[in-house]
Amino acid sequence: MLKQVRRTFLLIKTMKILKIITAKFAKNDRIGYALVMPYIVHFCLFIAFPFGFCFVLLFHKWDIVSEMQWVGAGNFYHIFQDKLFFKAIRNTFTFLLVHIPLQIGIALFLAEMLNQKIKFRGFFRSVYFMPVVVSGVVITILWDQLYAQDTGVINMIFVQLGLPKMPWLTSPYLAMPSIAIMATWKNVGIYVVLFLVGLQNVPKQLYEAADLEGASHWYKFSRITLPMINPTMLMVVILSTINGFNLFIEPYVMTGGGPMNSTLSAVLYIYNQGFYFYHMGYAATLGFCFAAIVFLVVFLQRKLVEQKPLD
Repeated sequence: MLKQVRRTFLLIKTMKILKIITAKFAKNDRIGYALVMPYIVHFCLFIAFPFGFCFVLLFHKWDIVSEMQWVGAGNFYHIFQDKLFFKAIRNTFTFLLVHIPLQIGIALFLAEMLNQKIKFRGFFRSVYFMPVVVSGVVITILWDQLYAQDTGVINMIFVQLGLPKMPWLTSPYLAMPSIAIMATWKNVGIYVVLFLVGLQNVPKQLYEAADLEGASHWYKFSRITLPMINPTMLMVVILSTINGFNLFIEPYVMTGGGPMNSTLSAVLYIYNQGFYFYHMGYAATLGFCFAAIVFLVVFLQRKLVEQKPLD
């Protein structure tokens, strides 16, 4: 009888403990779900739904007002006949060929200088980073005034030096390189910071050993600095490429894609198809194909730039 009472007491006590643990875990689960709910809502509204809707648009023709019309692979077939889209892709690659080497070279040079012990180093770091935090539209309008052929400051300086005025934004051959120079000035600050972090993580012992061997500055830079900051270089190249492919504000504000569509970027062309001509299905298809091109380019860049670290 006593053993049965003890068993019953232990069973009741165990049930109470399990109930308390279950209630505690259930409470924690509710708190956890409440904490992640804002992100879940954000993901569903701004990532999952637009992605799924874009996938539906790939196979439909839609102008926002009328009902969707099923076209199957018609949007993809139309891309191969769209010469202007391929011109926009070429323009974007022209921008990248000027922008990426220029940006990496200037950012690495400035980072190397700012990594030295110089006066007002913190001030210069802030100055180089300031254009990054300024609105892209403001920067674009500023440079649009600087590039003005008759009243621009740059051409005024050229005239004072006895040089001819340059059609920075009105020449099909100069417009895109001019935009690339402006974009480099706008974004170089963030890459200076990234390179500074990479340079400050290079072990000083390597430079000291090279100094004992009488190595030149160029030898130390090419054989020690560049291999050691290769992960940073890879990240800078990839970020520069992705940001370069997103070229939109500069040609939209400064040239509208002209002259003669020489500054029509891929993103600007997709924007025009979607929100100017209301070809929403075709714009979604262009965006999908353009994203595939960006992924392929970044993948190839990683294979080419990434190296094994020094032993």
